[in-house]
Amino acid sequence: MASQRVSGLTRKDIISTAHQFQWRRQMPKWTVIVDGRELPARPLVLQAARVPPNDPTNSHQAVAILSNWGFDVRYEGKPVQNVNQNPDEQAVLLELIDSLCGCCKGGGLMEDREREHRIEKDRWPH
Repeated sequence: MASQRVSGLTRKDIISTAHQFQWRRQMPKWTVIVDGRELPARPLVLQAARVPPNDPTNSHQAVAILSNWGFDVRYEGKPVQNVNQNPDEQAVLLELIDSLCGCCKGGGLMEDREREHRIEKDRWPH
């Protein structure tokens, strides 16, 4: 669980800290974009909350806080889809998944797979 100070951060706290934030080490896997700058997620959150680096807040908690405030979070430089996805987008995605699953039904794919599996199994030494 994130510490109380970290949980109480505001978007304004994060932005003001980001303006003066300096990072001279290798960029960690989890980063955030604030005003066009890519910054390490957890160190930024910890500095904004004014807590020490050994604070129990982990990277995933820091990322969740940043995502909840609407910041662009990245993992290894690639944008991460927001967990709080728009319900309309979720409906479209579920419809696409259903249609793809429907494509696989009754088309003989399952029978072909089972036949190939039996052939491979027969080739195994007993």
